[in-house]
Amino acid sequence: MVQRREPTARQMRLGVELRRLREAAGLNALEAAALVGVNRVKISQIETGAVGVSEQRLRRLASHYACTDEEFIDALIGMATDRTRGWWEEYRGLLPTSFLDLAELEHYAAFMREVAILYVPGLLQTADYARGVFSARVPELTHEELELRLRHRMQRQQFTIPYELVIHECALRIRVSDRAAARAQLTKLVELSETDNITVRVIPFDLDGFGRAASTMTYVGGPLPKLDTVVRDVPHGSAFIDSEAQLGVFRTRFRKVEAVSLEPERSRDFIYRLAKEL
Repeated sequence: MVQRREPTARQMRLGVELRRLREAAGLNALEAAALVGVNRVKISQIETGAVGVSEQRLRRLASHYACTDEEFIDALIGMATDRTRGWWEEYRGLLPTSFLDLAELEHYAAFMREVAILYVPGLLQTADYARGVFSARVPELTHEELELRLRHRMQRQQFTIPYELVIHECALRIRVSDRAAARAQLTKLVELSETDNITVRVIPFDLDGFGRAASTMTYVGGPLPKLDTVVRDVPHGSAFIDSEAQLGVFRTRFRKVEAVSLEPERSRDFIYRLAKEL
C-alpha cells in the first residue's frame, strides 16, 4: 500500500489499537511480522497509520494476537476499510490538522458529551460568537484565516447524533463579543436545547462545593466503549485521549458534573432569563 504523508487521527487510532492487541499478546513487532509474512517495518507502519491494512490481514493479526472479541474486530475492520472522503478534506493544507481530525472524529461519533466552563462549545456557537473567539487569538489571524476557521466551525454544526452539554454559568455570562452577540448566542442555546438530539444542563454560580472547574472535555462515543475518545484543548490544538483507564476516569467526571447540574427544563429557563437581562 502507498505510504500516507499525513495519517488522520482515525487512521492512527486504528494503528494504536492494533499495537495494543499485539502488546497484550506479548509479541514484539518482529515476531508479529513473521506470523503474517511481512517485515517489521510494515508492522510499524501499520501501527502508526502510515499505511493501511486490509480486512484479511487485520483478521490474521487479530487471530495471532488471540483476540476473540468479534464485535471489536468488526469495528476495527470498519475503520480500516472505510474510504469516505469527508467534507473536512477541503480544508487540508488550509487549516491546522487538529481542525480536520476533530471534524472527522465528530463525523463518526455515536454520541457526544461535553463539559464547558469558559466558552459556549463550538458546535453550538453562533457565527458572531465564533468570530469573537477567533478574533481574540494571539497572534492575530488574517481575515482569510479567520473566515476559513469560521466556515469550518459552522459546517461542523450539521450533526444529528445525541449531544449532551453541561455548561457553567461562567461560559454563559462571558461576552466574547458585544451585548447583541451575547444575547443572540443565549437565544440560540435555548432554541437548540429544545431539539430532540441536544440536551443542555447548566451549573449555576451559586452551587456550593463545585471543585470541578478543570473538568472541561468533549467525550466522543465510538462504535464500542473501548473506541471512545476524549478531546481536551491544549495550547496548539486538541489532545485526543483514548486509553481505557483514562476513558473510565472521564466518564466518571462527566457523570459527577452532570449530577450537580440543573435539569434540562430548569436550565432552559435559566438561560432564557440571562438572555432577557441583556
